[in-house]
Amino acid sequence: MEKVSIIGAGLAGCECAWQLANMGFKVELYEMRPKNTTPAHKTAYFAELVCSNSLRANATTNAVGLLKQELRELNSLVMECADDTKVPAGGALAVDREKFSEMVTEKIKNHSNITVINQEVKNIQYTNPVIIASGPLTSSCLAEEIKNITGDEYLYFFDAAAPIITKDSIDFGKAFIGSRYNKGDGNYINCPMSETEYKQFYNNLIEAERAPLKEFEKEIYFEGCMPVEEMAKRGEKTLLFGPLKPVGLENPNTKERYHAVVQLRQDNLEGTLYNMVGFQTNLKWGEQKRVLRMIPGLENAEFVRYGVMHKNTFINSPKLLDNKLNLTQQKNVFFAGQITGSEGYVEAVATGIAAAYGLAKDVTFPKETAIGALISYITTTSTKNFQPMNVNFGIFEPLAKREKNKKERYQKYAKRALKSLEEFKKNDN
Repeated sequence: MEKVSIIGAGLAGCECAWQLANMGFKVELYEMRPKNTTPAHKTAYFAELVCSNSLRANATTNAVGLLKQELRELNSLVMECADDTKVPAGGALAVDREKFSEMVTEKIKNHSNITVINQEVKNIQYTNPVIIASGPLTSSCLAEEIKNITGDEYLYFFDAAAPIITKDSIDFGKAFIGSRYNKGDGNYINCPMSETEYKQFYNNLIEAERAPLKEFEKEIYFEGCMPVEEMAKRGEKTLLFGPLKPVGLENPNTKERYHAVVQLRQDNLEGTLYNMVGFQTNLKWGEQKRVLRMIPGLENAEFVRYGVMHKNTFINSPKLLDNKLNLTQQKNVFFAGQITGSEGYVEAVATGIAAAYGLAKDVTFPKETAIGALISYITTTSTKNFQPMNVNFGIFEPLAKREKNKKERYQKYAKRALKSLEEFKKNDN
């Protein structure tokens, strides 16, 4: 029975280990935590969700929703655990992050074909196939080893996590519960602002003191995880078209509409913790407390976690990897996860499955599928200024016939993708 080493027990590493173990491989899964930790991780569990507890949209007419459905069709461990630990989040799939990670950890540790090794990998051996899924927070020693292997410099950006607060510290005399356009289960907590309240909040936000970055680190932000204060500096109205967008939100009791609305999403199954949607931040903790308590309903907010920001690293995948996520310079080395330049939880899982299939079966997923479209982007896009990418219909193979109606176009993308995946599975058996 062939042995495979996987470095990193994050979303990609765990998914990859699970898939290969179920294919009959003996997997050695290396994870440096809890012996060595990172600036962002807080627990010893595998697949810890650092930035948000949301896996984003669930409908297949959204590219990430389609990607999730493809993963379910492939018996994804991560999707099984996510579905089993979900919390109310409207049209999105959000999870109780601790229960989710705990479940993934338990299943991985109890698989007969997986051996977990708690140690930091500093040198990579090529005797057996190796999958590097060390994530965007790769340790400095391993990063240097990867740099030596690839002969390539890292690219990087900064990622930020949003604060989490207790529900019982929210003033529901001002806040109300509901989802945009009354979609889904309506369990978002909404903190509305008048124009005057918004302007006061905005001015304090853009003037608040940030946590300092190291002098040698240049600020390069990924658009999907941009700190709210950085976004605000683009103009007073920017947040009104982003995380504070008031469209589709009215008070169910008064029918009142507002100038701006801050949304909070349930973070655990018990519904005692809520995270601030779109409020990734690098403000100093004292400043976070001061400024965020200016939001109506959050005057006495109790923060169980403040927002943090950390450096994420990723390789120049189009230059280094083939469409099986195999390092072209070393055929026994594969990459998976956000280190490849796939951005997002679900996307990391997809690369874990793609690497497993590439290694075990020497196949790649059809470009018509969400998985295949994502891998194609990662491995074939321009190597100049390569940036992380969430899955989206813009990277899919064009339809044979252009459909002008966006909703119908997305439905056709989804139908074609799932049919293509079904054919792929038939041929794979």
